[in-house]
Amino acid sequence: MLPTNKIKVVEASHPVPDEIGLCATKQILKMVEPLDNNDLVICLISGGGSSLLTLPSPGISLLDKQSITQKLLMSGATISEINCVRKHLSIIKGGYLGIKSYPAKLITLAISDVPGDDPSVIASGPTVGDPTTLLDAERILDNYKINPPAHIVEHLKLSKNETPKPEDERLRNSIYKIIATPSLSLKAASELVKANGLRSINLGDNLEGDARTMAIKHAKIAKKSAYGTVLLSGGETTVTVKGNGQGGRNSEYGLALAKELAGAPGIFAIVCDTDGIDGTEDNAGVIITPDSLSRAKNQGLSIELAQEKNDSYNFFRCIDDLVVTGPTFTNVNDFRAILILPET
Repeated sequence: MLPTNKIKVVEASHPVPDEIGLCATKQILKMVEPLDNNDLVICLISGGGSSLLTLPSPGISLLDKQSITQKLLMSGATISEINCVRKHLSIIKGGYLGIKSYPAKLITLAISDVPGDDPSVIASGPTVGDPTTLLDAERILDNYKINPPAHIVEHLKLSKNETPKPEDERLRNSIYKIIATPSLSLKAASELVKANGLRSINLGDNLEGDARTMAIKHAKIAKKSAYGTVLLSGGETTVTVKGNGQGGRNSEYGLALAKELAGAPGIFAIVCDTDGIDGTEDNAGVIITPDSLSRAKNQGLSIELAQEKNDSYNFFRCIDDLVVTGPTFTNVNDFRAILILPET
């Protein structure tokens, strides 16, 4: 935790909310509710805000939110879908913090960690109107076969529980500015690549979808790319968890990439979450080298078994290919780079 002089720091849980975050959120609401039009609120938002800023709607418990969040995270749902559900079970997300701050002037400075940099998705948009609906949240839960308890089903059917919308007059004093994005991180990486005499190809800063499927696609592109090329990409993949192993979406991507590359000579990769934590483990991500599979085989490891168990963390730990940076204190989503070495 960084030392501060005037700012109170509360360390809560991510990606599943906890009681500490709940208490901190209540304190935030107490601070903004008495304000008038002579006051100014400055709200700083970064990745993880959906979990850290948590206050369930009346009749919904923290345990309810934890359970549904965990199921969504394991279902393969996109971050936009997960945050749509989160917003509709909350009285702080989806514009509610902005409403509670009214009539004070509100300035939000945000670091985007979501594909597309949509303010209503970043940290579940606590200070901006929500374009999604209760019906959207219902459909998402149904699509991923998540069956919430009866009181949540009832909550999602009552129009009074709808989130504030973008045209809400109580948000008219709000200014929102995004100050850092995934695209800027890829731009900086591209400039570094070119400065070292290599060719840079940006596959996209807002890629979404299944981690394994995307890795296979990127491996095929890499094998067809010219020598001296670096493939860059960002965004946020998803994983449908079926095993009980350890790992995050980046190490899952790394497993599938290594398997598809199958030791292709001269191709290296690094796959990391820019906040320094991939999933719930201590690594930011993993690296892949042409001998990753052979080193794993020498250790008696099966990449197929690791995929079956969703145990990517231990696979890469055993071959010493984890990337451990510690917290980076920022978050512009995932970063992937695949290097095809120059021809020798």
